[in-house]
Amino acid sequence: MGHLNRRDLGLLVLRVGTGAVLAAHGTQKLFGWFGGGGIEGTTKAMEAMGFHPGRESAVAAGLGEAGGGALLALGLATPAAGAAAAGAMTGAVAVHAPAGFFAQSGGYEYPAFLGFVAAAIGVTGAGRYSLDHATGHVLDRPWVVATAFVGTAIAAAAVVNRRADDRAAAAADSAPEPDLEPDPGPEPESA
Repeated sequence: MGHLNRRDLGLLVLRVGTGAVLAAHGTQKLFGWFGGGGIEGTTKAMEAMGFHPGRESAVAAGLGEAGGGALLALGLATPAAGAAAAGAMTGAVAVHAPAGFFAQSGGYEYPAFLGFVAAAIGVTGAGRYSLDHATGHVLDRPWVVATAFVGTAIAAAAVVNRRADDRAAAAADSAPEPDLEPDPGPEPESA
């Protein structure tokens, strides 16, 4: 086996840590584990955040986080795992963006960080201490990287743009009706 490679060992630690965080967060959405809302609670939350249809959005977010996170931790299909997790985090960033950058004020700092780390691992590869390496990188080819990230970028952009359009339409519908009667101008002075 030879000596330990620090780069591959670092990738293992980063993959397992990031993957575990993402998987735990996704299982909150899917199964209600760790105090999460489960699929029903997540469906309601997704609808309240402007993602429609809510149930499909909840399942997609949960699978992107739980599935992507588990695959990252294992180092299996790493490009697809990184792309899926990064795509799920794109939706979270869109939700938190109005609050600014920093997490302490409800901003998008944390989901952006998780998304960037997942994407970086997906592009870099899982390293020697992974199932991708053990399987001869059959699911970690350059075409998989390109396909996974392009597909995820298109899907994430579609979801985030649809949410923005729906929210804009809802805001327009709830705006007060403009006064359509012409302004008669100043009252004439009486003598």
